[in-house]
Amino acid sequence: MSRSAPFSALSHLECSRTGATYDADVVQGLSEVGAPLLARYDLASVTVSREEVAARPPDLWRYHEVLPVRDPEHVTTLGEGMTPLLAMPTYGAAIGVPGLLVKDEGALPTGSFKARGAAVGVSRARELGVRAVAMPTNGNAGAAWSSYAARAGLRSLVVMPVDAPRITRRECVAAGAELYLVDGLINHAGALVKEAVERREGYQEVSTLKEPYRIEGKKTMGYEIAEQLGWRTPDVILYPAGGGVGLIGIHKAMQEMRELGWLEGDLPRLVAVQSTGCPPIVEAFHAGLEDSTLVEGTSTLAFGINVPKALGDFLVLRAVRESGGTAVAVDDATILAEVKAFAEAEGSWICPEGAACLAAARELRESGWIGEGERVVVLNTGSGLIYPDTVTADVPTLARDGEVPGGGM
Repeated sequence: MSRSAPFSALSHLECSRTGATYDADVVQGLSEVGAPLLARYDLASVTVSREEVAARPPDLWRYHEVLPVRDPEHVTTLGEGMTPLLAMPTYGAAIGVPGLLVKDEGALPTGSFKARGAAVGVSRARELGVRAVAMPTNGNAGAAWSSYAARAGLRSLVVMPVDAPRITRRECVAAGAELYLVDGLINHAGALVKEAVERREGYQEVSTLKEPYRIEGKKTMGYEIAEQLGWRTPDVILYPAGGGVGLIGIHKAMQEMRELGWLEGDLPRLVAVQSTGCPPIVEAFHAGLEDSTLVEGTSTLAFGINVPKALGDFLVLRAVRESGGTAVAVDDATILAEVKAFAEAEGSWICPEGAACLAAARELRESGWIGEGERVVVLNTGSGLIYPDTVTADVPTLARDGEVPGGGM
């Protein structure tokens, strides 16, 4: 790239609470007040057109000017990005939302949307000289970060709750991660990771929003949705909010694209979706609070959103309110029913977190909050294959020489 057209327009990091600036070219964690740092770009220097972006390879690095990696040699990729944005007419008609679209993140290399944050976070860590990454996880993020760390030649340390999806445990082991299980929730895993990093030289803690670049990978969902819709936005985007990084990132992407002049029309209303078994952000939203309160004794089969207290909760709440959105919690029985109903209608087995968003869309349409003619995007954040227990398969076994079912051929 020429000096006049740098690979990245990254300018600095900014404290999400105070606005104080930080050097983006050294390893950073939280700000001095313990808040997440957000990457900022010199957007005025970005001269690439939407047409030029569209001509690039179909991965998330097509938006490299607004991603933090300065040298393309440090890009660590498994081909992530440009996941399908699929019309779901049968299911959409059934719930009264004929304009329903699902962004299927289960098509990403590690089976979930966590591949986006891992690709960008690991690439930037590699560029800054980090030798190993460490994190707590509810499963999918650990699988993604350990895979991309292996790709980049970095070591990884992962701690996850013992009840996390077993397939994610195996993904970590396959990628050579140093994996530990904890008899507790993600906040308990986080405490163990913090202690481990303090004792180990060369490790960077990459817990949710404790490093600045996971959100940059996640925000590419917003860029892709806009591009896939002809550089227009949907009316509503529903997102399963555990740590809430993707929702924060999508909001950030929409604001950046508006400043770049890439967007036409109004920005979408954002909906944070949680489980009734773990609803801290939903409760804070409806109580008019700026931060959530730690919820004790949480439990939900949608394990990715079982986060009792998110570090970036105030950013999630800010994004929802600034967009004119809302927050909805649905129960586990409804989530399971939606997994089945959606697969039968559309042939797609989605994760429980994605099913929670479908249930929320159904509820918001029934209440009138979503209009019949509105275009609605649901984020399915992972493949249903990661969560095999959401579907039971109690079916008959036939003898090899037995009767054909239904008295057929």
